[in-house]
Order: sequence, then C-alpha cells, then structure tokens
Amino acid sequence: MMILVTYDVNTETPEGRKRLRHVAKECVNCGQRVQNSVFQCLLDPAQFAKLKHTLCCIMDNEKDSIRFYYLGKNWQNRIEDFGAKAGYDPEGLLVT
Repeated sequence: MMILVTYDVNTETPEGRKRLRHVAKECVNCGQRVQNSVFQCLLDPAQFAKLKHTLCCIMDNEKDSIRFYYLGKNWQNRIEDFGAKAGYDPEGLLVT
C-alpha cells in the first residue's frame, strides 16, 4: 500500500533538530522524498506498522506532528505530479 508521510518537527532547539534528522532518516529508509517533509512510501502492513511506531517514538507529542495518508493499493490513480520535481514509480526499474 502507498502511504504519504508528512511531518512538522519543531527545530527551535538542538533536540528538535536531532529529532528532525532522525525522522527524515527513517522516512528516507522507507520511501522517496517528494517534498522537504513529505515522503511516499510503498509498504506492506508490517513495514508500515514498524515505521509508524518508530516515528511516533521519535517525535515529541507536545511540539511535533506526523500525518499518515493512506493511498491504498490503487495509489497510481490518486497522485498527479506537476512542476519542478518529476514523479517516480516505486514499482518501476531502478537505474543506477
């Protein structure tokens, strides 16, 4: 299933900047950054449960927010890309 992960981490303190780096690192490990604090992640339910748990453990509930948008299995029809950053196909071929 395709999950869109968005986050807003308070970076006014060194601890906040550290949380931001940790959240971003976890998201990079699971998906593709499509904007600064937005990731598209193609995950199975177990992978998603692990990511959600990890991110919720990192965040400060008083200062930060994380949102998960469930685009499901038919996500291809629910995403349109315009502008400078071209979309990507997480199920397509990887060229290195």
